[in-house]
Amino acid sequence: MRGCWWVGLLVAAACAPGDGGEQRTATAADSAAGAVAAGAGAADSVTVASAGEERAESPPPAPGQPEPGPVAAGRQDTGPRTNLPLNEHGRIPIVEYHLIGPTEARWTRTPENFRKDLELLYNRGYRPVTMREVMTRRITLPAGTSPVVFTFDDASPGQFRYIERNGELQLDPASALGIWLDFARTHPGWENKAVFCMLSGAEAGRSFFGNKDIEGQKTEWRHRKVKFLVDQGFELCNHTLWHATLSSSKYSDAFVQEQIARLQLAVDSAVPGYRIRTFALPLGEWPKNRELARAGSWRDPKTGKTTSYEHDAILLVAGGPARSPHDPAFDGLRLTRVQVYANELQTVLDRMDRERSRYVSDGDTAVIARPPQ
Repeated sequence: MRGCWWVGLLVAAACAPGDGGEQRTATAADSAAGAVAAGAGAADSVTVASAGEERAESPPPAPGQPEPGPVAAGRQDTGPRTNLPLNEHGRIPIVEYHLIGPTEARWTRTPENFRKDLELLYNRGYRPVTMREVMTRRITLPAGTSPVVFTFDDASPGQFRYIERNGELQLDPASALGIWLDFARTHPGWENKAVFCMLSGAEAGRSFFGNKDIEGQKTEWRHRKVKFLVDQGFELCNHTLWHATLSSSKYSDAFVQEQIARLQLAVDSAVPGYRIRTFALPLGEWPKNRELARAGSWRDPKTGKTTSYEHDAILLVAGGPARSPHDPAFDGLRLTRVQVYANELQTVLDRMDRERSRYVSDGDTAVIARPPQ
């Protein structure tokens, strides 16, 4: 997708929330993680081994979801900013990771390069946000900073790995989560906001971050990991039960709904009542009946219980930085992503800066900044 990161974006004004209110021009962007187990119960504690503006009318949170917290709660964000013009209609990179492992490859990022990615984004004024914040248009960032959404697909052990020492579970510092939490402790404004698009029944350890002693991960740790992520403020995303290619002609509508609903059911077993609002298409492939990616239901033949699902956001597998939710052409049911491999992340960031197409916050949630014309 190099050189054509905008491919795949569709104009869908009918799906976008309305904008309105007064407007003015902004001229510059210079206006104006705590302990690992914070908020978790004792049973879940672990240690880490060593522009113009328009009045915003954001919709309320979805039923059953908490109000978004304040920016940089408990700690002032003194990190780097960008000098690019304020522009809350700009693009937002939704970065996509799969394996975190010892050898760099097309679908694998090494721990060293993953940390460099965090440093690159932070030093260029990016701060993590969740898909929930994007979809509710509640992106509360300091002036001169930009949102980035981190997505981790497939729930492999390298993303979240435990090490058992003397009967105590420790978070592997070389796992993505271990690197993230360590980074957040020394970088003000870097919060626990990432989206984990999970599988619960796939092979090769892709089952809630590892099972059957694959990479040393025990099956009984799976639900504990899922709950820990939610307790720390991260967001969960549906990626189906075992990564089936939903576009296959051999799969019926009933099969598609079972794949999606059973992942939701598995999450509910770990975090009762959790609402999943984002779905990542396996391989970027749509089911024949596209509506089933957004909503559907499945009845368990053994228990007779029906599990329903409904998604506000659907993630594609590529396509480049996504449109801002304030952009009239924003389509939350078709969100493009940036695959992170080799130097692709820096290439995309450079292009957005060069074209001045990136989202830059004005620090005021009551208005929506537009770039100077």
